[in-house]
Amino acid sequence: MKFVTCTLAAHGAAILDILNEQIRTSTSVYEYAERTPESMVAWFKAKEAKHYPVIGVEEESGALMGFATYGVFRERPAYKYTVEHSVYVHRDHRGKGLGLVLMERLIEAARAQDLHVMVGGIDATNAASIALHEKLGFVHAGTIRESGYKFGGWLDLAFYQLTLQTPRKPVEG
Repeated sequence: MKFVTCTLAAHGAAILDILNEQIRTSTSVYEYAERTPESMVAWFKAKEAKHYPVIGVEEESGALMGFATYGVFRERPAYKYTVEHSVYVHRDHRGKGLGLVLMERLIEAARAQDLHVMVGGIDATNAASIALHEKLGFVHAGTIRESGYKFGGWLDLAFYQLTLQTPRKPVEG
């Protein structure tokens, strides 16, 4: 197992595969249509523009087993110290603790970038993701009931947050 910084060229197709499998089969992603290869270009550009990490974990063969990243929580300037994160593990590698090690790396990256709050929006029925977040110190910050509709039913979106002790000297503007 090796941690890597994901790039469009090296990992875009694998990330797309992981995301699209989640879109097709789960409520982890509140989307109906699979993403396109072209959408990954914009996705990576948005990460690069804000210097947001895309941390991957590869097998010895170089195959991507999972990834974690964060992005803008809200566009207004006062939210600059808050990000919304995501972590996804390939279906063949779930249950091996990869989500935990990816999230640990992502939390360290957030601290290094002087962020203050990490937010995870989790489908309220996703007990594994909720347990992972709670293990890492995230606390339930609220649930928006029936905020999504997928697979013939209403979905409740639970928000979990981790408050970091950074930045030491936050500034406005």
